[in-house]
Amino acid sequence: MNKSTLALAVAVGVLAQQAGAAGFIEDSKATLGLRNFYINTDNRDGAGANKNEEWGQGFDLRFISGYTQGTVQFGVDAIGLYGVRLDSSPATSGNSSGTASGGTVFPSDGNRAVHDFASLGVTGKVKISQTELKVGTLMPNNPVIKYNDGRLLPQTFQGEAITSNEFKDLTLTAGQVEAVKGRNSSNNENMSIAGANAGSNYDKGVFSNKFYYGGADYKVTKDLTASYYYGELKDFYSQNFLGLVHNWGIGPGVLKSDLRYYRSRDNGANGDTAAYYTSGYYGGKTVKGKVDNDLYSYLALYSVEGHTFGAGYQYTKGDSDFPWLNQGDGSSNSTITDMQIQKFARAGERTWQARYGYDFAKIGVPGLTANLIYLRGNNIDTPLGEKTEWERDLTIGYVIPEGPLKNLGVAWKNAMWRTDLANTRSQDENRLIVSYSIPLL
Repeated sequence: MNKSTLALAVAVGVLAQQAGAAGFIEDSKATLGLRNFYINTDNRDGAGANKNEEWGQGFDLRFISGYTQGTVQFGVDAIGLYGVRLDSSPATSGNSSGTASGGTVFPSDGNRAVHDFASLGVTGKVKISQTELKVGTLMPNNPVIKYNDGRLLPQTFQGEAITSNEFKDLTLTAGQVEAVKGRNSSNNENMSIAGANAGSNYDKGVFSNKFYYGGADYKVTKDLTASYYYGELKDFYSQNFLGLVHNWGIGPGVLKSDLRYYRSRDNGANGDTAAYYTSGYYGGKTVKGKVDNDLYSYLALYSVEGHTFGAGYQYTKGDSDFPWLNQGDGSSNSTITDMQIQKFARAGERTWQARYGYDFAKIGVPGLTANLIYLRGNNIDTPLGEKTEWERDLTIGYVIPEGPLKNLGVAWKNAMWRTDLANTRSQDENRLIVSYSIPLL
């Protein structure tokens, strides 16, 4: 019996007895999220398709129940995802060869995007005091595991997670994940990392069905939070994370400092089996090997009167690229350099960044925001010497704050990425997103 079936069976069994219990219905919420998503990627120079372009309509229905009464309380959550193709062609889907399981946005049937795709996730939950256990579909977001929401529908994971707030100012988290459902897929798959996932050709990759994680966030003072997390993908890597976040009132604004350190090392087969190796630079002409990476970063953000000014620096040290859960079909991590196109976390890479954002509510246009980020990475270790890359991301968004169309949002995301890495194509990309959230309960 899989986790979704187990979660549903437990939830239905309990709720059949306690469905009338106060709190379960009264505290329940349901929303329907609508997302119209268009993406156009211009692959510059090099061989292969010059343009990837797809357009679709997504539906995201979520139900979050309250809890039954009693010392041991029960509830159930559900998420229904449905995507409809509005425009795509074999030449521009991102899977013109037909060898991948999906294109830029949609799953593929051969080299053609499917007309539509859907999935259902169920999560059973149990709460005792301030401790909550969830079993089934998860959407984790912490320093060592983070779901991706960069396309039409979000990525989801399958497993168990427990969160506890029993102690003042301390949040404890632990979990186990067995499978992941990609943002352009209806199927749960096992997990891997870059270099071992074989890119779009899953049949040649190696995977694991166990990812363990745990961590603690402690509020040292009202302005300072310290964090420690551990993550382990069986047979691939073990990762330790330390973080400090501090908010400091300076003049009329607030300076937020975000300091992070990751230590990632090989685990199991990754230490001695070539099929499990990850990407990086290991001397000579060798660009694959075991996980060996230390990542240091600092990001400062100063917010004042609607303006946010930011600057940051990140340094990766070791033979391998920075590792994270990556099946080759779109993924996210929690580094300060996870951008629209690239991650800036290659072996030896040193990246500085500058940011600026503005909230137009300060001049009487609530709901309108603009953000600009520029990153430049150099000292990338390769067999052909040190290489560089840079990316510029611009996002302009507007969400109607009130009236009959409240919550209707429009966003334009434009990105440019350039690099001198060998056999790598620079890119320009545009995303147009129209979203609307409808409360049902």
